[in-house]
Amino acid sequence: METESEPYVRLTTLRQLHQVVAELNTARSLADTLQTVVDGIVVGLGYELAAVNLVRPDGDLVVAAFAGDPAAEALITGRVGSRASWERRLTMGESWGDLRFIPHTEGWVLIEDDVPQWHTDGPDPRFEDEWHPEDRLYAPMYAAGGELLGVISVDRPRNGRRPGAWGREALQMYAFQAAIAISNARLRANMQRALVRLEREQQALRASEESFRQAFEYAPSGMAIAEMGGDQHGRLLRTNDALCRLLGRPASVLRRYSFSDLVHPEDIGTLLRTSAEGGRAELRLGRRDGTYVWVSLRNSVVADAADGPRFLLTHVEDIEERKRHELQLAHRASHDSLTGLPNSAELRSRLSARLCRRPQAARATAVEALDAAYESRAGEGGEHEFPSDAGYRGGHGSYEQAGPYEPHGSFEAHAAFDAPGGAGPVPGAFEHHVHTVAPTDLDDGTKGLAVLFCDLDGFKSINDRFGHHTGDAVLIEVARRLTTGVRDGDTVARLGGDEFVVLADGLGAADAADLAVRLRNAIIPPIRVDGRAVRVGASFGIGWASCGMSAEEVLRSADQRMYIEKRSRSKAHRRAG
Repeated sequence: METESEPYVRLTTLRQLHQVVAELNTARSLADTLQTVVDGIVVGLGYELAAVNLVRPDGDLVVAAFAGDPAAEALITGRVGSRASWERRLTMGESWGDLRFIPHTEGWVLIEDDVPQWHTDGPDPRFEDEWHPEDRLYAPMYAAGGELLGVISVDRPRNGRRPGAWGREALQMYAFQAAIAISNARLRANMQRALVRLEREQQALRASEESFRQAFEYAPSGMAIAEMGGDQHGRLLRTNDALCRLLGRPASVLRRYSFSDLVHPEDIGTLLRTSAEGGRAELRLGRRDGTYVWVSLRNSVVADAADGPRFLLTHVEDIEERKRHELQLAHRASHDSLTGLPNSAELRSRLSARLCRRPQAARATAVEALDAAYESRAGEGGEHEFPSDAGYRGGHGSYEQAGPYEPHGSFEAHAAFDAPGGAGPVPGAFEHHVHTVAPTDLDDGTKGLAVLFCDLDGFKSINDRFGHHTGDAVLIEVARRLTTGVRDGDTVARLGGDEFVVLADGLGAADAADLAVRLRNAIIPPIRVDGRAVRVGASFGIGWASCGMSAEEVLRSADQRMYIEKRSRSKAHRRAG
């Protein structure tokens, strides 16, 4: 390469170097870049053979590209040399800057290593700088961080001499540019793979979003996405057609609301307790026409991204039919099937909810009063026990079991009122409960909970003469007249057979007596059934509920008074009312 005209050599070398480096920058793939590197050495730097040994992920070096001799290329391309063998070669011989030259006189050391070779034997050099076929020249390529990318191997300079200063500088500069080109090619390859992977992920995401959209939009039950957290927590962002149809509102209108705007006022607490991940609730949502529909809400949380905003995905299922069925079953369990009035169990439940356990002394007083009443009746020669089982009594022909009922309600557990071991009432146990008291015979203005026990007079003869169909019609009409004659909030219940009970709160003794007269007068008028007029009378006994009494004791007291009132009138007078 070098001649006597040193400036000419330098200029020629720079032009060749510029040309091959320009070609390096035009390569696109890693394989094209590697082949361009070795071709540039053969074409532009004056060597007959060149190879690129590229570092693999495991650290060994593979012959990745070869130029100058097709036979040698076929022989060694793809062969691998161990990293240890290469590191030994790069630490021996002569250091020409970043280049490493191993003369043929030292090559015998490398005969047994596994680095691929292509040189041939030849005569000894005739002059000092003549190239010998077993001479080796390597140009390491390093990344920007100093990591070894690979090694360029060159052989057979065309001028037959070892490269001079300019030739060495040109090869060293070319190795530096080749390292940049290889790094760029790898970067482009990594970017292309990343882009392909990103595109696939985006396609999968689009497919997933489309699947979610279709599942959301075309779900048979209501679906909604709402904001989670912040000032707009619960605001509806998106609703499907099923929810719009269920609530009778278009999606554009629903976006103005949150579930708290649509829920029934009585269910707002239920909604607030379930507005979180995994929350479930059954509540009522308002429709456009002002009605409410029972729904089941089930919440789950979805995130827009790994650390993105979180949203509440709510599944809304219409349970109106099930709720209506449940309410019907509950109503049947607590109401008389013939008259629709509260039944015996419901009556005892409502009455027990007003009563609490008093200290033992107060209970003893109440029991003693009842015992005295029993003794008084027994002295009159009669005994009428309040039945724990209201048996078959004609009319509807039903048999109602009225077993013992433990008082309950929203007040407190009864055991909480008495200290352990009978030590007396717990201080403060009654502070949250308004005690029910009975008015006295004195007109002192005391108001209490009146219990009017009603037994129909002459009903059995109607059943016997005209049959149960007529008896049932009479019971239904009596129930209607009793319900019409009381105030809103009062309870009219059918205890069983032809027995009814009225609970009327806030009455004095005179008020209760007047109410009994009005109700008796309401029952007396004839009742027309199938073109026939029948009449029944009614006997009323007035008892008073008082804390310290059980529901059974209160009802038994009213029943005793009713019996006394019935016995005090003649049979004809009872029929006439």
